[in-house]
Amino acid sequence: MKTPLSIFVLLSLFSQTALAETRYVTDVFRVTLRSGKSTQNEIIRMVPSGLALTVLETDKASGYSHVRMPSGKEGWILSRYLMDLPSARARLSRSETKLANTEQAMNQLKTELKTITGKKNELARERKRLNEQNIKLSRKLSNITRVSSNAIQLSNDHVRLKKRLTEQDREMQFLQQENANLRDRSNRDWFIVGALVVIGSMIFGIILTRIRWKKKSTWGEIT
Repeated sequence: MKTPLSIFVLLSLFSQTALAETRYVTDVFRVTLRSGKSTQNEIIRMVPSGLALTVLETDKASGYSHVRMPSGKEGWILSRYLMDLPSARARLSRSETKLANTEQAMNQLKTELKTITGKKNELARERKRLNEQNIKLSRKLSNITRVSSNAIQLSNDHVRLKKRLTEQDREMQFLQQENANLRDRSNRDWFIVGALVVIGSMIFGIILTRIRWKKKSTWGEIT
């Protein structure tokens, strides 16, 4: 006896599930949701316009439909207040909401674009500054390289001049030694010449004395 009843309940639930579809409350400010299929039944809730309801069952004889609200609450509502599409007010509200969201997104994109443009311009200025700095650094590096080359050349010249100066100092010392030697030789030569002159004078005096002595002797013999 229980088995046919269970099958009936399952079939009833299946039929309700199969008939379940989405309907929207008509463009009326609020519609009553009742516990039964007549105005004599208790009002469970006032359903606002545009609310999406799940239709579980439709009773054409009474003109009511068994619906479920998004909150899970179920009840009966007049079928003529249900539409296949959302109400014009709801669609307008949704369109306005979408438009507001779109405008907000556009404003946000404009702000982001402005920010990105500002960053781009800042990066362009920074790049220009870095290029100018790079040019200045390149010039400084070129000057440093040139100065370094000149410094190396000056260092080489200094070494070469120092070496030449050393050689000249050696030549100067040699010439001074030669000069001293020549001066000593000259003094020695003059000394020898003076000695020879003295000796010659002495010899000449002796000879002259003898010549005079001989003449006197000769003169004495003649007398």
